Amino acid sequence: MILAMYVTFAAGNTTKTDELQQPREERVTVAMSSGKKKGGKLSRAERERLQKEEEERLKKEEEEARLKAEQEEAERLERQQREKEARERLEAKDRERRDGELTELRLLLEDNQYALDRWYREMRQNAKWDRYMRCDGTPDPAVLPEINTYVNLWMDNQNVNIASVLQESKTVLNLISELEFLLSDTPPEELNEKDAMQYQETTGVLKSLLHKKLNEATFGILKTARISSDIETGNMQQVIEDENITLCIWANLNKNPRFKGYTFVQKGIGFELPKPLALCDVAVRIMYTCFDHLSHLAPIYPHKIKESPDTKSDIAESESKEEDEKLSQTEHTEKVESLSVDDEDTKSIGRKSVMSSVSAKEETRSLAEGKTKSEQADKKEDHVESSEVQSTPVLLLKEPEEEVLDLDTVDLCQFKPLGGVYNFDVLKLPPQPKQINRWTMVQILDTGIEIFPYPPDPLKVNSSTTKTDDKESETLIYPPVGITVKIPSTIAFFEEPQIARWDPAGKCWKTDCISDVKYSKDEQQISFKMTGFYTFTLMQDMHFNMPYQAWELRPQGLNGAILIIETSFIEVQIQIKNSLCRLSPLPNEETDNLAHIRGKWMTPASLTTAMKNAGVNISPEDYSRAFVSVNKKNLQAEEAAYDQMALLSSAFAFSWSKWNLTSGHNHIVLQVSEHLKMGPVMEENWSLYLLSAQRAERLKITELSDEFSDELAEQSEFHSTFYHMIKDDASEAAMEMVKNTHYLFVNCVHKLLTSTKVLTYS
Repeated sequence: MILAMYVTFAAGNTTKTDELQQPREERVTVAMSSGKKKGGKLSRAERERLQKEEEERLKKEEEEARLKAEQEEAERLERQQREKEARERLEAKDRERRDGELTELRLLLEDNQYALDRWYREMRQNAKWDRYMRCDGTPDPAVLPEINTYVNLWMDNQNVNIASVLQESKTVLNLISELEFLLSDTPPEELNEKDAMQYQETTGVLKSLLHKKLNEATFGILKTARISSDIETGNMQQVIEDENITLCIWANLNKNPRFKGYTFVQKGIGFELPKPLALCDVAVRIMYTCFDHLSHLAPIYPHKIKESPDTKSDIAESESKEEDEKLSQTEHTEKVESLSVDDEDTKSIGRKSVMSSVSAKEETRSLAEGKTKSEQADKKEDHVESSEVQSTPVLLLKEPEEEVLDLDTVDLCQFKPLGGVYNFDVLKLPPQPKQINRWTMVQILDTGIEIFPYPPDPLKVNSSTTKTDDKESETLIYPPVGITVKIPSTIAFFEEPQIARWDPAGKCWKTDCISDVKYSKDEQQISFKMTGFYTFTLMQDMHFNMPYQAWELRPQGLNGAILIIETSFIEVQIQIKNSLCRLSPLPNEETDNLAHIRGKWMTPASLTTAMKNAGVNISPEDYSRAFVSVNKKNLQAEEAAYDQMALLSSAFAFSWSKWNLTSGHNHIVLQVSEHLKMGPVMEENWSLYLLSAQRAERLKITELSDEFSDELAEQSEFHSTFYHMIKDDASEAAMEMVKNTHYLFVNCVHKLLTSTKVLTYS
């Protein structure tokens, strides 16, 4: 009978666990029913015997299952204990060598920084000497008497010929670039507040003076417009340009009431003239400048970054862990603390050790904030207005509590003008020369260029409009002005450009008074209408390519590497060689909007700025976290990772990891591979590393694992620095290449990493 019961269960493909879960009465009933089929009805004694045997068997199985579970639990506890003891041994070993590793890394970073500071100091001294010895007639913009003399002489110069003005504009723009470079390149300890403010004011004076001279040159052209009139149209249309400025001028000499507009075909710029102006003595000027001379006047509104609840909980948890670690520290930890104090005392030498990098950066930030406040106070007290040219500070910082950003006001922390500025004006046409016999009579005016008011009363622009079904009728007293521009080929717009006009009263860019926008991506052309003649520009969200989809830093021989950043719309490849970098040329000589900067070797700051001005921003600012979903990480761990990645970048490849998103605020996960050959890294060669502010370790999981685990890789140890963690598994050839890496290359890689922030913006 028992055999029959087992056969029945085997046929049903049941396990012992299922059998135990089945009610005992059912199993006995099944056994007895099978017995009935073979031998008929069972007696009472047989049923009791079968039931007793079944109960004994069940007790035996339950006892075996209990013993097995107890054995498994004991093995699990024993395994956990062994792992705990092994981890404690590794942690103890890490604590023993912590002082040595931190000291070695600190000295390595300081040696590189000392050599780098000396090299930059010599470069600045040589540049100053070369500037002093230059004999090309241009003033030194950093020397106040020289630049004042230059400004006064040009202001008094009565030669306002457009050719001479355009020629002089090149000198002015070079002087402005020189001043901006001094402001960005000179370290704070070598540039005092007085000099910095002087450079900013000089920049504003030069920009205002250049605009004033362009207005005078325009007035000179309009005074003789009839002489340059076109035979076919009877009007004057003229295009004057150089590499920085394009001047498109049209003068209404014929006064044709059916005239609707004109297009400067060679520049792709056109306008529609409103009917009320068709019979007026007016001229239309569209002056395009490839530089932005207005945005520095606009206030910058600071953004308060609101941290998500998850981030706050991670930070709170990390703080509690740090407190627990402090309470359980031994005498060895006190030595480490004393070491970090010594590091802080030597922070003036260069980049600091892993333990003291945050405190130094916070102190620097506080000093910078103090300088900014003192600069603003000095500007308010010492600001002097010139009767002819008024200088303005570069950036006006306003507190958000004092003034709230209007809906129509463009936030320059989020949007950036691209492609330059278009000055779109309607001007009063000065009296034209009259030919009487052999005499030419000209009425001389000293008023200079004058704006023709259109509309005369801006508040009554739509006074006669009627709305039907939320649509305005076409009975406008002052119809809008149409404008069409061709988008510069040197700008990459990934979406329809945002059009903004300059508000001279509020000194800001605004999006009101603009309608009927039509954008043609194929023709690279945009047209729209405005309620009047305004200065306008094309803008784009500068965080459009953030966060990054992926990134990789791959070595290319000694003192060479390539940084690849993939965004949603473009893949950026930056080649690094020694102290310079460049945007990699496209294969097959493909044309794109970045062709003018591809293949040109620049410093990291110059390259990221050039890319930003071309519409591809991979250099987030501190306020960018207000507009981008950031994978926020511990600042100390992030900065330390960039330092050590730069040191190792000649022989090791680094790449993003999907686990970096789930590892928490205090940990950074990235892929690392020793790579001494040219070409891409094989997938099987990547290893995952977990970094924190306290230690680094190699993980057992891979990028293809199902879930994240911080379990240590086999035959691996903890190290206090990422540098020594990599060194522990590296070959002698790789470390020899790291040892021979030049400090200028290390600095170039470090600047690119800290500028792009690939660990948090991907």
